[in-house]
Amino acid sequence: MSENLFTEQKTPYPDGKGRYGDFGGRFVPETLFVALEELEQVFRSAREDKEFQKTFQSYARDYIGRPTPLYFAQRLTEYLGGAQIYFKREDLAHTGAHKINNALGQCLLTKRMGKTRVIAETGAGQHGVATASAAALLGLECCIYMGTEDMERQRLNVFRMRLLGAQVVGVDAGSKTLKDAINEALRDWSLNVKNTHYVLGTVHGPHPFPWICREFQKIIGIEARQQILEHAGKLPNLLVACVGGGSNSIGLFYEFLNDKDIEMVGVEAGGKAIAPGMHAARFAGGSFGMLHGAQSYVLQDEFGQIGTTHSISAGLDYASVGPEHAWLYSSGRVKYTYAMDDEALNAFQLCARLEGIIPALESSHAIAYVLKEAPRRPQDHIILVNLSGRGDKDVEHASKFIKLDT
Repeated sequence: MSENLFTEQKTPYPDGKGRYGDFGGRFVPETLFVALEELEQVFRSAREDKEFQKTFQSYARDYIGRPTPLYFAQRLTEYLGGAQIYFKREDLAHTGAHKINNALGQCLLTKRMGKTRVIAETGAGQHGVATASAAALLGLECCIYMGTEDMERQRLNVFRMRLLGAQVVGVDAGSKTLKDAINEALRDWSLNVKNTHYVLGTVHGPHPFPWICREFQKIIGIEARQQILEHAGKLPNLLVACVGGGSNSIGLFYEFLNDKDIEMVGVEAGGKAIAPGMHAARFAGGSFGMLHGAQSYVLQDEFGQIGTTHSISAGLDYASVGPEHAWLYSSGRVKYTYAMDDEALNAFQLCARLEGIIPALESSHAIAYVLKEAPRRPQDHIILVNLSGRGDKDVEHASKFIKLDT
């Protein structure tokens, strides 16, 4: 792992005001503004501190299990008959998803700030499990907010969080999903900011959260670049990742942003249809707006009221997207598309049967795009997909929609 993990920058963003072009920023009550300034100062100090880097990299190797493998999906490649398909196996990271990279990093920052309690929000449960695990490791009190709709979809992860010693608080307001869980976590933080750090789980929210999360997740792309050169002797032609808030995708994309010949595609949740309340594809159905302290693309009505969302995947079911993604979309550097619920379920089954890997429903959206794109490309092209999480958590939920031959 590079000694310059946190200091090597590929773009000038965020700028001094925490903005990515027209997007980002810090729009919060005064109480949280002070806490965010403290967090930014502590992170700036930590990223220059060799001892902090050494500690993080030690946990990354011995606790998370980094580097995660790069895997050639041979049977899927042969089945599709086009480009070679590689998986970056973040599903093999400790706790089963990339979320642990950021959760552990922010829990280390919590200790550095002298705080004793962490809170977090979660949709699919993977960020909650990761935060609960890191809190247990470092001896921090932990509270996780989760929409009751998501708690029902992800009952296994709710049990895992409680087993790890975390308090799980159900949020029964609004759509009972991730947006509402974030609202409650922000209220808790406002009341308990002196002893509590909010471990925000994705590249969204007020500055410096999108920046900090990206810095802890960009190890995915750093490893992938080195590994594909070792496996294939050249860089990939196309990178693909699913996009909810956007942490796993920015983690993969960031290292390659200045390689102009490499295409990048982020895949959002198309849900049941691109119609109000039936999807979570912000670039297909959203517009410029603000949610949870940052400006970005948002699903909203003409009065700025946040729209309801739908996805079969709890981790993609969010009304906005990280501001750096909004900038990458506006600049044209990254293409964003969407996969429908039924396409993701088909990819979920096909990957299981051809590769013996059950991907998370979130990752299945990225694979669904690859199923359409790989056959169109020549056999010497390489598609590198970030397998952001494993599908154990989704099996019970998916079984409601999949009928298997007996």
